[in-house]
Amino acid sequence: MKNKEKYLILLSDFIFINLAWIIFFYFRVQTGLFELLVMPAFFIPMFVVYLYWLIIFTFVGMYKSWFASSRFDEISTLFKSSFIGVLILFFLIFIDDVSHGVDSPNRFLIFIYWGVFFLLVSSGRVTVRSIQRNLLIKGIGRRNAIIVGFNNKSKEISDEVKLHPALGLDVIGFLAVKNENLGKEHKGVKVIDSIEKIRNVIDELSIKEVIIVLENHQEDVLVDIIGKCETKNVGLKIVPDLYEILSGQARTAQLYGFPLVDINPQLMPEWEKKLKRLLDIVISLLALLITSPVILIMVIAIKIDTPGPAYFRQERCGKNGKVFKIFKFRSMYQDAEKHTGPVWSQKDDPRVTRVGSFIRKIRLDELPQMINVLKGEMSLVGPRPERPFFVEKLAEEIPYYKRRLKVKPGITGWAQVKHKYDESIEDVKTKLKYDLFYIENMSLRMDFKILFRTIFVVFLGKGHYE
Repeated sequence: MKNKEKYLILLSDFIFINLAWIIFFYFRVQTGLFELLVMPAFFIPMFVVYLYWLIIFTFVGMYKSWFASSRFDEISTLFKSSFIGVLILFFLIFIDDVSHGVDSPNRFLIFIYWGVFFLLVSSGRVTVRSIQRNLLIKGIGRRNAIIVGFNNKSKEISDEVKLHPALGLDVIGFLAVKNENLGKEHKGVKVIDSIEKIRNVIDELSIKEVIIVLENHQEDVLVDIIGKCETKNVGLKIVPDLYEILSGQARTAQLYGFPLVDINPQLMPEWEKKLKRLLDIVISLLALLITSPVILIMVIAIKIDTPGPAYFRQERCGKNGKVFKIFKFRSMYQDAEKHTGPVWSQKDDPRVTRVGSFIRKIRLDELPQMINVLKGEMSLVGPRPERPFFVEKLAEEIPYYKRRLKVKPGITGWAQVKHKYDESIEDVKTKLKYDLFYIENMSLRMDFKILFRTIFVVFLGKGHYE
């Protein structure tokens, strides 16, 4: 359903963006109302302009999945993004006119194009969204939901969801916080299991939305639920306490009259995500090309220093817990963990080779991970990826540890520039705080700050240890 939705919107935009260009071209060129210095081309500018809007719409998140969202909000986003886009076009035309010594008032006609463009594209999108809304009401493309908690408020939420089918949600059942509520039901919706089984329920019933409706003083239950759903692809929403709304401590979204707080909000705006990925690709590709002589020297040095391959691949946990194989230069003796199993490195680790000690100090051992960045398994900046063995072990000991898996792991991160290499559980706990701080404050500005600090650390030769 998601792909069909995206294709439908792309098709609508393709038709109406190009139709806006055709109407404007006819008005500007064919009517004879305006003076023409040269006869402009038709097809090539139309293709370039379409690509221009496609890029802008992608960066502002206009092709992300739409679900029970306000059509007004979408048109508002279209208005703002198209107006900024037209302003950019206006200044590009102005700069071109000035550079060629042309003083033409006709450049202001671009705002007539914008009016036609906005009217057509918004009409197309409203039509598509109205069709989607009707399909949801008829039962096509709906999403299964569960409500955590069985109390007066949760029953009210269940009634509201059922009363408004345009939300596209089907409440499959309640999950009980108290075992005494198991087996009970409200208007045909049953308490199907306890919160301890929430992971199984999500998988077995294809749940896409979890609405949490708890009573006062159940904060520990909330923490437990968030932890259990950490690696599940579900939306988490909580019905806030009235005091929190009145005191301004909770940012809420209204869905047909009842407030819901998104527990896992969008960490970065869509355009920043796209730009972050683009920067990952460009910088990692340049880094591999520029450092290719260094890579060759490192391969030779490692092979001469100790027997074994120059690099190795090791399983690590990526975004949402997906396991991938990380590339690294070998800095330890071959089969260093053959008799010990997975263990953390430590200062003056006897398993580290002479070349390995040097490349670790200036972080050259991480250079092959640019390949992982190119493949999209990692980013330049993010929490460092850990081995699955340690992820499970640490998740048992440290609350929220798996929240690090909400974003792509990185070659460097806030924890790496603020704290030394992991030698104990206390180091992990300290670095987790830095990782969570990064996740809560993700932005391109933060990424650049970390990259510059990383360069500073490397040139000072501090490496893993401070």
